[in-house]
This record gives sequence, structure tokens and C-alpha cells, in this order.
Amino acid sequence: MADQEEWSTNANEALEISFVHAAPGSPRILSSFHPQFTYPIFGDEERIFGYQNLKLNLRFAAHDLRPNLEVLYDRKFKAVGDTKATDIEETLREWTPEDTFDKVGAFNSHIQNDTSASSFKPPGELLETYASRGRNFEVWSGELTDPTVQRLVERIQIMISFFIEGGTPLLLNDQDWTLARWRVYFVYEKLSDLPSPNTSPYSIVGYSTSYRFVTYISSASSKSAAQDFTLPSPTPISPASLPSRARISQFLILPSHHSHGHGTHLYNAMVKTFRASPTCTEITVEDPNEAFDDLRDYCDYKHLLDNGTLARISLKTDIDPKLSARKIGVRVPTSKLLDMPLLETLRKKNKIAPRQFARLVELYLLTKIAPHNRQAGTARLTQRARATDPNDRAFYYWRLLVKQRVYKKNKDVLIQLDRGERVDKVEQAVGEVAGDYERLLRGMEKFRGGEASGSSGGRDRAKRKVVDEDDDDDDDDIDEEMAGDAKRARSENPRSL
Repeated sequence: MADQEEWSTNANEALEISFVHAAPGSPRILSSFHPQFTYPIFGDEERIFGYQNLKLNLRFAAHDLRPNLEVLYDRKFKAVGDTKATDIEETLREWTPEDTFDKVGAFNSHIQNDTSASSFKPPGELLETYASRGRNFEVWSGELTDPTVQRLVERIQIMISFFIEGGTPLLLNDQDWTLARWRVYFVYEKLSDLPSPNTSPYSIVGYSTSYRFVTYISSASSKSAAQDFTLPSPTPISPASLPSRARISQFLILPSHHSHGHGTHLYNAMVKTFRASPTCTEITVEDPNEAFDDLRDYCDYKHLLDNGTLARISLKTDIDPKLSARKIGVRVPTSKLLDMPLLETLRKKNKIAPRQFARLVELYLLTKIAPHNRQAGTARLTQRARATDPNDRAFYYWRLLVKQRVYKKNKDVLIQLDRGERVDKVEQAVGEVAGDYERLLRGMEKFRGGEASGSSGGRDRAKRKVVDEDDDDDDDDIDEEMAGDAKRARSENPRSL
């Protein structure tokens, strides 16, 4: 065991990632950091066997992301039978392009002498420019069918495995029609003080990918007489011409650029293009982690506030109290609490997925209830719908609205429980949802733009503790009528119910 520990190295600590550009004498390091995860590459224990004082320097040209790996160590384990040192280069070959393994001298020479670097521009179209802390940045976008976009993604997407838990690289050798459904968004810093004639003015900050899911839209015309058509089509069909959902897949801001608002700018630039597209019907996110959830909530909420959407929504509290009686089978339809046709119109106009829109509406309606009444929890709700204080009455109906959503999402799990336990679980879930909304509201007071790496990730807080959501599911619209204590909630993993 002692010998094994002597020859074993923590891969996260041994691997250092850096971005460089040309400078007098030798390439200059612009930023460096260690990966958060290496288990997809080096195994669950994230350790490399067979070296002492191991250092892995993975460097990238800051503009075109040309990679290079340098492996340094004091001693290497001599093979004994089947026990041998990890072949580091062989292990990394399936994760990085072949030029990663060029000699360090060749890489340095290329960085210093690449005359094309000074004229480099990110591929695709320029979507947005912005300034942060006295520095200038640009957001660019291009299709994955573009060879330059493909080359950049091939070089940088090992970062997905390093920083997005469960993240997987894109398949770049797919058919063009499939690749055309992918779009890549890059954030670059536009440098002004260049140390060398061969220094590129661009330095990578982060990137994201989105995918088009073709969707069927029914209409009155679809019921008309059948029409003849030919397959395959005599003219090429572009994925961009078909009605589709846009799904944000990978989303990464490099650690050295966190907390500067780049995640906000990148997300807003992406959804702005989706909303402007006549063929995009809805914006979804693939398995977001906690940090991206917050970023998305802040940005979407601000958008709905700024364009006046939320100001058109109100919670009805002048409902017959008999509908809130403590009797099995007595129910308050969601349509009595909200103007459901209006909500659906507003949701489609803003192209927000049903569950995300329902949460943003709940968050907004919560702000219309006095903080004192919210903070009192259920202590002030003994009179239920008969409360004389309009804020208590509004909070009662707000909780009822959230319960309906919680119940509908978790119905298959909840119906297996006794009625008393079912009621307790729903009450607990609603309390967690309310608590997380309060956290979000506090965060919005000081929000200056958060950063996120998007995909699956650990859930550190109560948010979505009860049900992981899939934005593509649309069978739980909140206008369904739920009875008695059978009320529905959002987020939260059924296993925790």
C-alpha cells in the first residue's frame, strides 16, 4: 500500500490548464487553473499511477485553441508483470486532437511565429459586444458544419469533461444534416494592448452549444385534405427552416473569467437569437446544474420584468371560500386562480418552457405578498381563504397554486403513500420551494451576472430537490384541476418524497 501511494498522483492536482499567446521571448500565460473533474478520463478515483512528482501542462493558444500537452516527472514506475504506469498520452488521445502531442518546442515556436494570429477572427457572426471591468468582449455564433467552428470545438471540448459533471464531448464526425442542428456560441475577449506583432487580439472566455429539436405544430390546416409530397425532397431541407425547440446543451465560462458577468451576456445573447428566430417555438435546457439554474432564473425573470410580461399577471383571491373547505373532493381549479389563456399566450410569446414559466410566475406573485406575511409561513393561515388580511389570503392561494404544481409533477409517487403522509410531503415540498424563491429574491438584489457550467450537477440547496425537470415534458400544464390536498409541486426528486 505504501508503494502504491508513493507512485499514485491526484490527477486534478497534477494537471494544470493554461491559455497563452505570443509575447517577446516566449509565450505569455494569460490564465491558468486546475480541472474540477478528471474521472471521465482517469477513472473514478481521479488518480494516475506510475509517476513521482508528476506534472501535466495542458496549454492552449488563447485565440484558435491549438493544444499542447507536456508531461513532466522525476521517476516512472518500471512495469512488474501486468502492473505498469498509466500511459498518459494514450489515455488522452481519445479526448484531444492529434496535434496535442507535438513537442513543446514546436508548440512554442508556432505560437511565437504564427503570423496569421494577428488577423484571427472567431468564426461565424458577431452577435454582441460588451464591456466588463474596463475590458472588451464579443459573443460570436456559428453552425457546427463550419470547419473552423468544428476545429475550435474539437480542441476545447475536453473542458466539458473537466468542468461539467456528466458532460460528454460532441460527435464531430456525424452527418452534415445532424451537425447543422448544432450551433456554437463563443465568448472572446478583444485585447487592445498586444505585446507582439504575432499576438492575436482575441482570447477565449467561454462557449456554449445549442441543438434544434424539430417539433410538430398542429393547426387547422393539418386536418385538410392530404397533399402529395416527395421523399427525399428534390431540394435540400435546412434544419433552420423547420419549427423546432432550441435546447441549450453545454455552457462553460472558464474559471479565470468567473464573476465578471460573462455567463449573463452569453445566455442573453443566445436566447435573444432564439426569440428572434421565426422557426424557434421554445427554449429549453439540458439537465442544468444548480449554478446554471440560478443564472437562467435571474436572466429570464429580468427579461419578463423588463418587457412588461409579469405586470400583466395577477393572482385571484376573490374566490368562493367554500372551494377551500377542508373536505375531500373539494377543489380550487387553477383556472380560478390565474388567467390561464393569458398565461399561455405570454409563455409562447416569450418562448419559455412551461415549467420554467410557471416558476417565474410563482416567483413574481410571491413578491406581491408583503414580506411579513411570507415570513410568518403557515402560522397566519389558520383562516385559510377567509382571512381578513388580503396578504394572508393571497399567500394561502399562492401556496395552493404551488401545491397543485408539486402534486402533478410527483403524482405517480405520491399516490403510493397514505393520505396523511402525502399531505406532509407536499407541504414540505412547498415550504422548500418558497424558501428557494426567497433565496433567489435576495440574490437578485445584488445580482451582477453569474457564471455557470451547464449540464448535470449536484443539488446543493432545496431547489428542485423534489423533482428533476425535463423542459421537454409538456403534459403537466398548470391549468389542470387538482382536488383536495392533491396539489402539485415542481422540483424535487421523487426519491426524496
